[in-house]
Amino acid sequence: MRADPVIDSMADARAGAEQSVAEGSWAEANQRYLVLEFARMRQRIKAVREGEESEEALAEIEFSLRQLRETIEPPPAIDRLSAIFGLSRFERQILLLCAGVEMDSALASLCSEALGREYRAGSAAITFSLALATLDEPHWSATAPSAALRRLHLIGLESGRGLTFAGLRIDERILHYLVGVNEMDTRLAPLLRKRGRPLLMAAEHAVVAAQAGDAIEMGSQDGMLLHLCGDDARGQEDVAVLVAERVGRQLLILSVESIGGAAVSSSADSGPGETTSLLALWTREAALLPGLLLVQCGVVGLSGLAGQLIELLPGPVIVASREPLRIERRTLRLAVDKPAPQSQRQLWASALGAERRAETGAKGDDEGSDELDKLLDDLGEQFRLSAESIVAVADSPCLSSDAGMDADKLWEHCRSLSRPRLETLAVRIVPAAGWDDLILPMPQKETLGQLAAQARHRMTVYETWGFAAKGRRGLGITALFAGASGTGKTMAAEVLAKELRLDLYRIDLSAVVSKYIGESEKNLKMIFDAAEDGGVLLLFDEADALFGKRAEVKDGHDRYNNIEVSYLLQRMESFQGIAVLTSNLKSSLDKAFQRRLRFSVDFPFPGIAERQAIWERVFPAATPTCGLEIKRLAQLNMTGGNIRNIALNAAFLAADEGTAIQMKHLLQATRQEAIKTERPLSDVETRGWA
Repeated sequence: MRADPVIDSMADARAGAEQSVAEGSWAEANQRYLVLEFARMRQRIKAVREGEESEEALAEIEFSLRQLRETIEPPPAIDRLSAIFGLSRFERQILLLCAGVEMDSALASLCSEALGREYRAGSAAITFSLALATLDEPHWSATAPSAALRRLHLIGLESGRGLTFAGLRIDERILHYLVGVNEMDTRLAPLLRKRGRPLLMAAEHAVVAAQAGDAIEMGSQDGMLLHLCGDDARGQEDVAVLVAERVGRQLLILSVESIGGAAVSSSADSGPGETTSLLALWTREAALLPGLLLVQCGVVGLSGLAGQLIELLPGPVIVASREPLRIERRTLRLAVDKPAPQSQRQLWASALGAERRAETGAKGDDEGSDELDKLLDDLGEQFRLSAESIVAVADSPCLSSDAGMDADKLWEHCRSLSRPRLETLAVRIVPAAGWDDLILPMPQKETLGQLAAQARHRMTVYETWGFAAKGRRGLGITALFAGASGTGKTMAAEVLAKELRLDLYRIDLSAVVSKYIGESEKNLKMIFDAAEDGGVLLLFDEADALFGKRAEVKDGHDRYNNIEVSYLLQRMESFQGIAVLTSNLKSSLDKAFQRRLRFSVDFPFPGIAERQAIWERVFPAATPTCGLEIKRLAQLNMTGGNIRNIALNAAFLAADEGTAIQMKHLLQATRQEAIKTERPLSDVETRGWA
């Protein structure tokens, strides 16, 4: 007598259940559970075809299913999926039948025979008519577009036929889930990235993560949207990782720039737009993984498409951006900015580690420790980096040598990392001039020295002594250098940048100032935002065009010009770096700017003593000269900038003749400079030169 395959598979499943419990293999038990479910499906199909149902066989299968279900922990995948999406008994069986024709050849053959002519050869699909005829508790709404099976793409409806006879196919992601493989949908994988737990985290960010986790746990997770705004995009991701861990989910990050170009389509249905399909697929992933989505907007904000998606995404969901966004749904907004100087210092101390503290310098331990403390203060006060960037810099192999950590390389690495992208709005100047090259009266030099000292000791005064606790506005260092063209204003900025080991950026006013309303503020915002990471000195050369006096409002242009000036006032006050303004006419600047400036240095027209010092230093040591009379040259009533032009032009004249620089070359170059500047030369100035 031929054995009944249903009874055989049931016996195998029952025996395997006891073995799976002993071995603790959930995957094997889940597989046997599916085998029993498919056996039940085969029995129902046979009953429809043959007109009778084997009550004994079904009872045995039901008993085995109940017994096996009690031994599996966590529950079988089909039961978990049904609970997650709230499937009815009929919807659950449709899903199993669709899976069965993919995995069980006997069930696929029975379905093919039952469908007859309506079944297309070679297509592993069932029809809704077969489901209605064979499954328990049938209802028409199971395959409605708004029902879970189709709305979340658990199954797909093949096109070309009516609803009753169209093929129903299980989605590949769902089929894998049923057999125990819970991996992200391949259609979403190119759009989403994972982020591991941070190695280091600023204390203030840990506080924000705790607040956000409390809010999501205490509130309704289904509708909660957490908005993290601030200038630390990587720190926002660190906070989101901890929040995801807190609620037992896996964090996945979606860039808002990817939403518009997302090539996501449903598996079989046609019709849903990319936003609808992306929404459905993520809703499914959020429940199955389970996952927590972070939409990273950065500085680009929200497009119309991205805004619609965020309003519809199931909660909890996190949105991160630089500026606050207008979001209609219930939102908790928390600030995540780059760590404050004291936190920066603590992060650097942790990243560099105690063993490097001992390695610093070849001097005594106390002196080496003092040097490292000073380095930590300098790093903390000058740069604003994310915790991830600090870890990456500290772990860079190029910073270490046989003598220990190379502090100079560490500083240069931070400078390169913080270097802003200002190519279209500013010019980077490599500082070359030193204090000896700067010829100024002693009071002006002392003021510049005080400026440099304040830049070096901000950590002590602001953080250790507590001045920053009163508020962080006005903690930047701003200075006005006023004086005629060529008196050394730009050189002084170079000297400061070199002294403080900063990058010097001269702002290109022609690229910043725009005739179009709002464009100037936009450009200035880009400059200040890019410079906030530190490591730079901003030089607004000839700043009258930007920082001029506000005018009486006579028309719309006056009003918008005044708005630009007011915006600059606010950004200059909140900017925590170093900014230098130069002006040929101090009185042309708005008085409100002058009140907010920390330093004001007047660069006087050089006298005879200053001009003599400039002439003595203007020629490099390798330059050949012959018979130069410095005291006579000092009689020339010109600024240092003009003197440098004359010296350079004279050098080319001498080089062309193949001789050393002589007084005749300087006289010829001086006459050319006078013509260029439209300034007549007196006989007293050049008497006896040649």
